[in-house]
Amino acid sequence: MAAVKRIAVLTSGGDSQGMNAAVRAVVRSGLVHGLEVYGIQRGYQGLLNGEIREMDLRSVGDILQRGGTILQSARCQEFTTPEGQRRGAEMLRKHKIDALVVIGGDGSYRGAQKLNELGIRTMGLPGTIDNDIAFTDFTIGFDTAVSIVVDAINKLRDTMTSHERTSVVEVMGRHCGHIALYAGLASGAEVILVPEVPFDLREIADKLRESAEKGKRHSIIVVAEGAGKGEEVAKKLTEFCGIEPRTTVLGHIQRGGSPTHNDRILASRLGDFAVRRLIAGDSGKACGVIKGELVATDFDIVVNTKKPFDMELYELAMRLSQ
Repeated sequence: MAAVKRIAVLTSGGDSQGMNAAVRAVVRSGLVHGLEVYGIQRGYQGLLNGEIREMDLRSVGDILQRGGTILQSARCQEFTTPEGQRRGAEMLRKHKIDALVVIGGDGSYRGAQKLNELGIRTMGLPGTIDNDIAFTDFTIGFDTAVSIVVDAINKLRDTMTSHERTSVVEVMGRHCGHIALYAGLASGAEVILVPEVPFDLREIADKLRESAEKGKRHSIIVVAEGAGKGEEVAKKLTEFCGIEPRTTVLGHIQRGGSPTHNDRILASRLGDFAVRRLIAGDSGKACGVIKGELVATDFDIVVNTKKPFDMELYELAMRLSQ
């Protein structure tokens, strides 16, 4: 296999805090190893459009602490087609790029997997707040998103306590309840609703009624969007037990803001690791951290494996919410 001389990096799909830290790590690690490094703007759409520019040390200065992604991100339906994937591979070859680092979630990984099958050396970094990528304990942005949700719940609890009300907080997580679980446990939520665990709103209403009879006048209910819409949950609880919860939908605020030190360190470790694996001749792998150790797992395994839900942690949260 020919030596890697030019690498490129792109961010794809939904943005997450720490993407900039990952881009910085890829660029600086590549330069330290004597490589030419290129940034691709706007994900796979930018790749198809040829939005490729060379990057140097100044290109990634003062971005470690910034949220979002300086490379921007976009969804690209065309790249889901075989023709779009071939065009992407041809564009990389046109710019004489030997390898590509893709930062994103499951869909981004699938795109990188297709490029690898077309002969482009690729490595993936798990950039998503949902923490739904298998074969890594945590994804880049998850820690920050949980911290944002916990801070919001802390503020909501203050006002709910003052007015003796229940609050329903809807958080991101269409297919994965990790944000709801971790934020709910960390903030002492009385109820956590996630798509992985079946629930009965009548039973939850009974629990809230019993708590009220014992003198508890305020509660926090955290709902992952994949488990139900906050407004609908609140409406049903009013119907079943007469309480009138206030609903807060946190939405895209969960993706913004400066990344925590955990996300900055995770992104830095993974970005450097991806470059070193490419130089060593590796390809078609997703980088991750398991029990503190850096790992690289084949894309075809990662994209076809559902990350397990931590039922032990969920049961702990339910025991402590009594």
